[in-house]
Amino acid sequence: MTVVRRTIRGVALVAAGWLAAAGAMAQPVTKPIKVMTFNVRYASDEGATRWAVRRPVMVELIRRAAPDVIGTQELLQRQGDDLTRALPAYRWFGRDRRGGHDNEHMGILYRPDRLTLVEHGDFWLSETPDVVGSQSWGTDLPRMANWAVFETKEARPHRFLFLDTHLAHRDEDADARDKAAALILARLPALAKDLPVVVAGDMNARPDTAAYRRFASALTDAWPAAARREGQEMTFHDFTGTPDRRIDYLFVRGFRPEAIATDRYHQGKTYPSDHFPIEATLSFADDR
Repeated sequence: MTVVRRTIRGVALVAAGWLAAAGAMAQPVTKPIKVMTFNVRYASDEGATRWAVRRPVMVELIRRAAPDVIGTQELLQRQGDDLTRALPAYRWFGRDRRGGHDNEHMGILYRPDRLTLVEHGDFWLSETPDVVGSQSWGTDLPRMANWAVFETKEARPHRFLFLDTHLAHRDEDADARDKAAALILARLPALAKDLPVVVAGDMNARPDTAAYRRFASALTDAWPAAARREGQEMTFHDFTGTPDRRIDYLFVRGFRPEAIATDRYHQGKTYPSDHFPIEATLSFADDR
């Protein structure tokens, strides 16, 4: 009887170990998230690139790409409202660069069926970042960052920080862009803590500039890091369809870039914007 008891106990221990291992293997893996940065070009009511002409093309681009979250630049309130009206799976939020809703926004669009908006806020790219509409370093316009902490709607939810920005655009603003990059990076620890991070934006900075080097030294540029790339890396094309510079980026931390693409979708001669959006599929680095 003693031998039988030991054998049964041994079998039970082996079975318990197998079940524990099987349970560990069965732990749900979070679905990758798809993120986009898109300078949508502010709405105009005149000419061949007026908003009424571009709007349906932009709607279709987003519908096809189906990102979970989009960081936009130059978004006017009516554009954000038009997009979410045509794409009811999305919501958007953000103040404009003067603190209201009459000017350009770093509007963030997201899918509430995929993500829960946990908290959000903004700050200005200046020496007084908590002063609404403030500007420094000789820029001609206020510049800002809009951010949010999202949580995935999965059996095993993950939180991450998404920050969207648009740096100063003039040639003489190189120092301002570098200082803005430094400010954003300095604010990330308090905003993100130990969360994964996506910094999206039109940086108006090519890869050979100080602002780009500052971002790339602290975060991962998703384009060269992605396992799969589609399209060319240039993004600004001025409604020609032929881009001549790379100034739009997705920088990440705590993610594995699985794929990235420059979305060149257009209809005939109509492009949704003067920038091509960049979209990336990201897996959480702690999901193995």
